[in-house]
Amino acid sequence: MDRHDIAIVGAGPVGMALALALKDSGLDTVLVDARPRGGARQDPRILALSHGTRLTLERLGIWSRLQVTPIETIHISHQGGLGRTLLRTEDYGQPAMGYVVAAGDLAAALDDALQGAGIPVRDNTPVIHLAPGAEDVLLGLGDGSQLAARLAACAEGVIQGAGGTPLVEQDYGQHAIISVATPADAHHHRAWERFTPQGPLAVLPWGNDCAIVHTAHPDEAAALMALDDDAYRERLQASFGSRLRFARVGPRACYPLVLRYRPNPVGQRTVWLGNAAQTLHPVAGQGYNLALRDVWACAQTLIRAGGDPGIATTLATYARERRLDRQGTIRFTDGLVKLFSTGAAPLRHARGAGLFALDLLPPARHFVAKRMMFGARAWP
Repeated sequence: MDRHDIAIVGAGPVGMALALALKDSGLDTVLVDARPRGGARQDPRILALSHGTRLTLERLGIWSRLQVTPIETIHISHQGGLGRTLLRTEDYGQPAMGYVVAAGDLAAALDDALQGAGIPVRDNTPVIHLAPGAEDVLLGLGDGSQLAARLAACAEGVIQGAGGTPLVEQDYGQHAIISVATPADAHHHRAWERFTPQGPLAVLPWGNDCAIVHTAHPDEAAALMALDDDAYRERLQASFGSRLRFARVGPRACYPLVLRYRPNPVGQRTVWLGNAAQTLHPVAGQGYNLALRDVWACAQTLIRAGGDPGIATTLATYARERRLDRQGTIRFTDGLVKLFSTGAAPLRHARGAGLFALDLLPPARHFVAKRMMFGARAWP
Protein backbone atom coordinates (compact mmCIF):
# COMPACT_ATOMS: atom_id res chain seq x y z
CA MET A 1 0.00 0.00 0.00
CA ASP A 2 1.33 3.44 -0.96
CA ARG A 3 2.03 5.83 1.93
CA HIS A 4 2.39 9.61 1.80
CA ASP A 5 2.58 12.54 4.19
CA ILE A 6 -0.38 14.31 2.57
CA ALA A 7 -3.04 13.02 0.17
CA ILE A 8 -4.99 15.83 -1.49
CA VAL A 9 -8.39 14.64 -2.65
CA GLY A 10 -9.40 16.58 -5.77
CA ALA A 11 -7.16 18.03 -8.48
CA GLY A 12 -9.28 21.10 -9.16
CA PRO A 13 -8.10 24.70 -8.70
CA VAL A 14 -8.17 24.34 -4.89
CA GLY A 15 -6.37 21.01 -4.57
CA MET A 16 -3.74 21.91 -7.16
CA ALA A 17 -3.08 25.25 -5.43
CA LEU A 18 -2.48 23.45 -2.11
CA ALA A 19 -0.03 21.04 -3.74
CA LEU A 20 1.92 23.96 -5.23
CA ALA A 21 1.92 25.83 -1.92
CA LEU A 22 3.52 22.75 -0.32
CA LYS A 23 5.98 21.88 -3.09
CA ASP A 24 9.09 23.10 -1.20
CA SER A 25 7.95 21.91 2.24
CA GLY A 26 9.69 18.55 2.16
CA LEU A 27 6.34 16.80 2.65
CA ASP A 28 5.56 13.84 0.39
CA THR A 29 2.35 14.97 -1.31
CA VAL A 30 0.10 13.23 -3.83
CA LEU A 31 -3.07 14.43 -5.55
CA VAL A 32 -5.89 11.94 -6.08
CA ASP A 33 -8.62 12.83 -8.58
CA ALA A 34 -11.63 10.97 -9.96
CA ARG A 35 -11.28 12.61 -13.38
CA PRO A 36 -8.78 11.96 -16.16
CA ARG A 37 -5.60 14.02 -15.88
CA GLY A 38 -6.34 17.64 -16.74
CA GLY A 39 -10.10 17.21 -16.34
CA ALA A 40 -10.35 20.55 -14.55
CA ARG A 41 -9.14 22.25 -17.73
CA GLN A 42 -12.67 21.72 -19.09
CA ASP A 43 -14.29 23.71 -16.26
CA PRO A 44 -16.72 26.10 -18.03
CA ARG A 45 -17.10 28.54 -15.14
CA ILE A 46 -15.77 32.08 -15.09
CA LEU A 47 -14.26 33.24 -11.81
CA ALA A 48 -13.87 36.64 -10.18
CA LEU A 49 -10.48 36.85 -8.48
CA SER A 50 -9.74 39.38 -5.74
CA HIS A 51 -6.54 41.38 -5.46
CA GLY A 52 -5.55 39.16 -2.53
CA THR A 53 -5.96 36.10 -4.73
CA ARG A 54 -3.67 37.69 -7.31
CA LEU A 55 -0.96 38.04 -4.66
CA THR A 56 -1.29 34.37 -3.70
CA LEU A 57 -1.22 33.20 -7.32
CA GLU A 58 1.93 35.29 -7.80
CA ARG A 59 3.51 33.46 -4.85
CA LEU A 60 2.55 30.17 -6.49
CA GLY A 61 4.25 31.30 -9.70
CA ILE A 62 1.27 31.07 -12.04
CA TRP A 63 -0.16 34.59 -12.23
CA SER A 64 1.95 35.53 -15.27
CA ARG A 65 0.53 32.49 -17.12
CA LEU A 66 -3.06 33.69 -16.86
CA GLN A 67 -5.06 35.78 -19.31
CA VAL A 68 -7.21 37.95 -17.05
CA THR A 69 -9.52 40.92 -17.47
CA PRO A 70 -9.06 43.57 -14.77
CA ILE A 71 -12.04 45.09 -12.96
CA GLU A 72 -11.38 48.80 -12.52
CA THR A 73 -14.79 49.88 -11.20
CA ILE A 74 -17.60 48.06 -9.39
CA HIS A 75 -21.08 49.57 -9.71
CA ILE A 76 -23.55 48.41 -7.03
CA SER A 77 -27.28 49.19 -7.37
CA HIS A 78 -30.70 47.72 -6.69
CA GLN A 79 -33.73 47.36 -8.91
CA GLY A 80 -36.81 49.40 -8.15
CA GLY A 81 -35.22 52.17 -6.12
CA LEU A 82 -32.70 54.97 -5.99
CA GLY A 83 -29.26 54.63 -4.54
CA ARG A 84 -26.03 53.23 -5.87
CA THR A 85 -22.35 53.14 -4.96
CA LEU A 86 -19.13 52.94 -6.93
CA LEU A 87 -15.90 51.24 -5.89
CA ARG A 88 -12.98 52.59 -7.94
CA THR A 89 -9.46 51.24 -8.30
CA GLU A 90 -7.83 54.65 -7.91
CA ASP A 91 -9.23 54.95 -4.36
CA TYR A 92 -7.21 51.98 -3.09
CA GLY A 93 -3.79 52.21 -4.71
CA GLN A 94 -4.12 48.80 -6.37
CA PRO A 95 -3.79 47.89 -10.05
CA ALA A 96 -7.40 46.61 -10.09
CA MET A 97 -10.33 45.91 -7.80
CA GLY A 98 -10.27 42.33 -9.05
CA TYR A 99 -9.85 40.17 -12.12
CA VAL A 100 -11.97 37.84 -14.24
CA VAL A 101 -10.55 34.56 -15.54
CA ALA A 102 -11.85 31.37 -17.10
CA ALA A 103 -11.74 28.60 -14.50
CA GLY A 104 -10.43 26.19 -17.14
CA ASP A 105 -7.52 28.51 -17.91
CA LEU A 106 -6.70 28.79 -14.21
CA ALA A 107 -6.79 24.99 -13.90
CA ALA A 108 -4.53 24.62 -16.93
CA ALA A 109 -1.92 26.99 -15.48
CA LEU A 110 -1.99 25.14 -12.15
CA ASP A 111 -1.75 21.74 -13.86
CA ASP A 112 1.19 22.87 -15.98
CA ALA A 113 2.95 24.09 -12.83
CA LEU A 114 2.30 20.74 -11.12
CA GLN A 115 3.90 18.90 -14.01
CA GLY A 116 6.86 21.26 -13.95
CA ALA A 117 7.31 20.66 -10.21
CA GLY A 118 7.01 16.89 -10.58
CA ILE A 119 4.11 16.63 -8.13
CA PRO A 120 2.32 13.30 -8.74
CA VAL A 121 -1.36 13.10 -9.62
CA ARG A 122 -3.28 9.81 -9.47
CA ASP A 123 -6.04 10.40 -12.01
CA ASN A 124 -9.13 8.27 -12.69
CA THR A 125 -8.99 7.40 -8.99
CA PRO A 126 -12.16 8.23 -7.05
CA VAL A 127 -11.85 8.31 -3.26
CA ILE A 128 -14.96 6.68 -1.85
CA HIS A 129 -14.12 6.32 1.83
CA LEU A 130 -11.86 7.80 4.53
CA ALA A 131 -10.89 5.92 7.67
CA PRO A 132 -8.90 8.20 10.03
CA GLY A 133 -6.78 6.48 12.66
CA ALA A 134 -4.29 7.42 15.36
CA GLU A 135 -1.24 7.49 13.07
CA ASP A 136 -2.68 7.91 9.58
CA VAL A 137 -5.83 7.98 7.49
CA LEU A 138 -6.69 5.25 5.01
CA LEU A 139 -8.22 6.36 1.73
CA GLY A 140 -10.45 3.74 0.13
CA LEU A 141 -10.23 4.01 -3.67
CA GLY A 142 -12.75 3.16 -6.34
CA ASP A 143 -10.81 0.11 -7.54
CA GLY A 144 -10.94 -1.46 -4.07
CA SER A 145 -7.35 -0.59 -3.13
CA GLN A 146 -6.18 1.80 -0.41
CA LEU A 147 -3.49 4.36 0.19
CA ALA A 148 -2.37 5.81 3.51
CA ALA A 149 -1.46 9.37 4.45
CA ARG A 150 -0.70 11.19 7.66
CA LEU A 151 -3.13 13.92 6.53
CA ALA A 152 -6.04 13.87 4.07
CA ALA A 153 -6.85 17.27 2.56
CA CYS A 154 -10.32 17.04 1.03
CA ALA A 155 -10.54 19.75 -1.62
CA GLU A 156 -13.83 18.82 -3.29
CA GLY A 157 -16.81 16.51 -3.04
CA VAL A 158 -18.41 14.57 -0.20
CA ILE A 159 -16.61 11.42 0.94
CA GLN A 160 -18.10 8.71 3.15
CA GLY A 161 -16.54 8.16 6.54
CA ALA A 162 -14.88 11.57 6.62
CA GLY A 163 -16.46 12.38 9.99
CA GLY A 164 -15.92 15.81 11.51
CA THR A 165 -18.57 18.39 12.26
CA PRO A 166 -21.87 18.07 10.38
CA LEU A 167 -22.59 20.31 7.42
CA VAL A 168 -24.80 23.35 7.86
CA GLU A 169 -27.05 23.69 4.81
CA GLN A 170 -29.48 26.34 3.63
CA ASP A 171 -31.35 26.40 0.33
CA TYR A 172 -31.64 29.98 -0.92
CA GLY A 173 -34.60 29.15 -3.15
CA GLN A 174 -32.69 30.66 -6.06
CA HIS A 175 -31.04 29.36 -9.21
CA ALA A 176 -28.15 31.03 -11.05
CA ILE A 177 -28.31 31.26 -14.84
CA ILE A 178 -24.76 31.50 -16.18
CA SER A 179 -23.92 32.85 -19.63
CA VAL A 180 -21.58 35.07 -21.62
CA ALA A 181 -23.03 38.15 -23.28
CA THR A 182 -21.56 40.43 -25.91
CA PRO A 183 -22.21 44.09 -25.09
CA ALA A 184 -23.23 46.57 -27.75
CA ASP A 185 -20.62 49.02 -26.41
CA ALA A 186 -17.35 48.60 -24.52
CA HIS A 187 -17.66 47.65 -20.84
CA HIS A 188 -14.59 49.79 -19.92
CA HIS A 189 -13.53 47.20 -17.33
CA ARG A 190 -16.54 47.93 -15.16
CA ALA A 191 -18.37 45.24 -13.18
CA TRP A 192 -21.97 45.55 -12.04
CA GLU A 193 -23.67 43.96 -9.05
CA ARG A 194 -27.39 44.69 -9.36
CA PHE A 195 -29.75 43.43 -6.68
CA THR A 196 -33.27 42.45 -7.73
CA PRO A 197 -36.15 41.00 -5.68
CA GLN A 198 -35.35 37.57 -7.18
CA GLY A 199 -31.65 37.78 -6.31
CA PRO A 200 -28.43 39.47 -7.46
CA LEU A 201 -27.45 39.95 -11.10
CA ALA A 202 -23.70 40.18 -11.72
CA VAL A 203 -22.15 41.42 -14.96
CA LEU A 204 -18.37 41.00 -15.12
CA PRO A 205 -15.99 42.17 -17.84
CA TRP A 206 -14.33 39.20 -19.55
CA GLY A 207 -12.23 39.99 -22.60
CA ASN A 208 -14.51 42.02 -24.87
CA ASP A 209 -17.55 40.16 -23.51
CA CYS A 210 -19.33 40.02 -20.17
CA ALA A 211 -19.80 37.05 -17.85
CA ILE A 212 -23.36 36.97 -16.52
CA VAL A 213 -24.64 35.47 -13.26
CA HIS A 214 -28.42 36.00 -13.31
CA THR A 215 -30.24 34.85 -10.17
CA ALA A 216 -33.95 33.97 -10.20
CA HIS A 217 -36.51 31.91 -8.31
CA PRO A 218 -36.47 28.27 -9.46
CA ASP A 219 -39.72 28.47 -11.47
CA GLU A 220 -38.67 31.73 -13.10
CA ALA A 221 -35.23 30.31 -13.85
CA ALA A 222 -36.82 27.32 -15.61
CA ALA A 223 -38.93 29.69 -17.69
CA LEU A 224 -35.89 31.80 -18.56
CA MET A 225 -33.93 28.72 -19.59
CA ALA A 226 -36.77 27.73 -21.95
CA LEU A 227 -36.58 31.04 -23.89
CA ASP A 228 -34.66 31.41 -27.11
CA ASP A 229 -31.52 33.56 -26.99
CA ASP A 230 -33.15 36.80 -28.19
CA ALA A 231 -36.09 36.49 -25.81
CA TYR A 232 -33.76 35.74 -22.91
CA ARG A 233 -31.55 38.70 -23.82
CA GLU A 234 -34.58 40.97 -23.58
CA ARG A 235 -35.47 39.60 -20.13
CA LEU A 236 -31.86 39.97 -18.99
CA GLN A 237 -31.80 43.54 -20.25
CA ALA A 238 -35.03 44.36 -18.40
CA SER A 239 -33.58 43.06 -15.13
CA PHE A 240 -30.24 44.79 -15.58
CA GLY A 241 -31.38 48.17 -16.88
CA SER A 242 -29.89 50.44 -19.51
CA ARG A 243 -26.38 51.11 -18.15
CA LEU A 244 -25.01 48.61 -20.66
CA ARG A 245 -26.80 47.17 -23.68
CA PHE A 246 -26.38 43.53 -24.63
CA ALA A 247 -26.12 42.73 -28.35
CA ARG A 248 -26.38 38.95 -27.90
CA VAL A 249 -26.20 36.22 -25.28
CA GLY A 250 -24.53 32.84 -25.63
CA PRO A 251 -25.48 29.40 -24.27
CA ARG A 252 -26.87 29.24 -20.73
CA ALA A 253 -26.43 26.86 -17.80
CA CYS A 254 -28.46 26.80 -14.59
CA TYR A 255 -27.42 25.83 -11.05
CA PRO A 256 -29.32 25.78 -7.72
CA LEU A 257 -27.84 28.04 -5.06
CA VAL A 258 -27.25 26.84 -1.52
CA LEU A 259 -25.14 27.76 1.47
CA ARG A 260 -23.27 24.72 2.74
CA TYR A 261 -20.38 24.81 5.19
CA ARG A 262 -18.57 22.97 7.95
CA PRO A 263 -18.39 25.07 11.14
CA ASN A 264 -15.11 23.29 11.91
CA PRO A 265 -13.01 22.61 8.79
CA VAL A 266 -10.76 20.03 10.46
CA GLY A 267 -11.23 16.54 11.90
CA GLN A 268 -9.05 13.60 12.87
CA ARG A 269 -6.12 13.74 10.42
CA THR A 270 -8.42 15.51 7.95
CA VAL A 271 -8.82 19.06 6.69
CA TRP A 272 -11.55 20.31 4.35
CA LEU A 273 -10.88 23.06 1.81
CA GLY A 274 -12.76 24.72 -1.04
CA ASN A 275 -16.26 23.41 -1.73
CA ALA A 276 -15.61 20.55 0.69
CA ALA A 277 -15.40 23.17 3.46
CA GLN A 278 -17.89 25.76 2.25
CA THR A 279 -20.08 26.44 -0.77
CA LEU A 280 -21.21 30.06 -0.89
CA HIS A 281 -23.77 32.08 -2.83
CA PRO A 282 -21.95 33.68 -5.81
CA VAL A 283 -22.88 37.22 -4.71
CA ALA A 284 -19.71 39.35 -4.53
CA GLY A 285 -17.70 36.46 -6.01
CA GLN A 286 -16.15 35.29 -2.74
CA GLY A 287 -16.06 31.48 -3.16
CA TYR A 288 -12.69 30.78 -4.76
CA ASN A 289 -11.08 33.78 -3.08
CA LEU A 290 -11.96 32.44 0.38
CA ALA A 291 -10.83 28.95 -0.66
CA LEU A 292 -7.43 30.21 -1.78
CA ARG A 293 -6.93 32.13 1.47
CA ASP A 294 -7.69 28.86 3.29
CA VAL A 295 -5.22 26.99 1.08
CA TRP A 296 -2.37 29.43 1.66
CA ALA A 297 -2.99 29.56 5.42
CA CYS A 298 -3.19 25.76 5.62
CA ALA A 299 0.10 25.33 3.78
CA GLN A 300 1.86 27.93 5.92
CA THR A 301 0.56 26.35 9.12
CA LEU A 302 1.82 22.91 8.08
CA ILE A 303 5.21 24.28 7.05
CA ARG A 304 5.66 26.24 10.30
CA ALA A 305 4.67 23.27 12.46
CA GLY A 306 6.93 20.78 10.70
CA GLY A 307 6.92 17.09 11.53
CA ASP A 308 3.67 15.15 11.36
CA PRO A 309 1.21 17.26 9.29
CA GLY A 310 -1.87 15.49 10.64
CA ILE A 311 -1.49 15.95 14.39
CA ALA A 312 -4.45 17.52 16.18
CA THR A 313 -2.62 20.57 17.54
CA THR A 314 -1.45 21.65 14.08
CA LEU A 315 -4.93 21.26 12.57
CA ALA A 316 -6.49 23.11 15.51
CA THR A 317 -4.08 26.00 14.94
CA TYR A 318 -5.15 26.22 11.31
CA ALA A 319 -8.86 26.15 12.21
CA ARG A 320 -8.40 28.82 14.88
CA GLU A 321 -6.45 31.15 12.59
CA ARG A 322 -9.04 30.84 9.82
CA ARG A 323 -12.16 31.17 11.97
CA LEU A 324 -12.58 34.95 11.68
CA ASP A 325 -12.18 35.13 7.90
CA ARG A 326 -14.30 32.05 7.20
CA GLN A 327 -17.17 33.06 9.46
CA GLY A 328 -16.97 36.69 8.36
CA THR A 329 -17.08 35.86 4.66
CA ILE A 330 -19.92 33.35 5.09
CA ARG A 331 -21.97 35.91 7.04
CA PHE A 332 -21.09 38.70 4.60
CA THR A 333 -22.37 36.84 1.54
CA ASP A 334 -25.36 35.34 3.33
CA GLY A 335 -26.32 38.74 4.73
CA LEU A 336 -26.16 40.39 1.32
CA VAL A 337 -28.50 37.78 -0.15
CA LYS A 338 -31.03 38.10 2.66
CA LEU A 339 -30.93 41.89 2.76
CA PHE A 340 -31.29 42.48 -0.96
CA SER A 341 -33.45 39.57 -2.15
CA THR A 342 -36.78 41.05 -1.18
CA GLY A 343 -39.14 43.53 -2.77
CA ALA A 344 -40.71 44.79 0.48
CA ALA A 345 -41.05 48.58 0.23
CA PRO A 346 -39.54 49.49 3.66
CA LEU A 347 -36.45 47.39 3.01
CA ARG A 348 -36.20 48.68 -0.56
CA HIS A 349 -36.06 52.28 0.68
CA ALA A 350 -33.62 51.34 3.45
CA ARG A 351 -31.35 49.65 0.90
CA GLY A 352 -31.38 52.74 -1.27
CA ALA A 353 -30.47 54.93 1.68
CA GLY A 354 -27.72 52.49 2.60
CA LEU A 355 -26.22 52.58 -0.89
CA PHE A 356 -26.33 56.39 -0.86
CA ALA A 357 -24.61 56.39 2.55
CA LEU A 358 -22.01 53.91 1.33
CA ASP A 359 -21.19 56.22 -1.56
CA LEU A 360 -20.97 59.29 0.68
CA LEU A 361 -19.01 57.76 3.58
CA PRO A 362 -15.51 56.71 2.48
CA PRO A 363 -14.74 54.61 5.62
CA ALA A 364 -17.83 52.46 5.07
CA ARG A 365 -17.12 52.14 1.35
CA HIS A 366 -13.48 51.23 2.03
CA PHE A 367 -14.59 48.56 4.51
CA VAL A 368 -16.68 46.86 1.82
CA ALA A 369 -13.98 47.22 -0.83
CA LYS A 370 -11.19 45.83 1.36
CA ARG A 371 -13.37 42.92 2.44
CA MET A 372 -13.93 42.08 -1.22
CA MET A 373 -10.22 42.42 -2.04
CA PHE A 374 -8.70 40.72 1.01
CA GLY A 375 -11.41 38.96 3.04
CA ALA A 376 -12.77 39.53 6.53
CA ARG A 377 -9.33 40.20 8.00
CA ALA A 378 -8.48 42.65 5.20
CA TRP A 379 -5.08 41.13 4.51
CA PRO A 380 -3.90 39.27 1.39
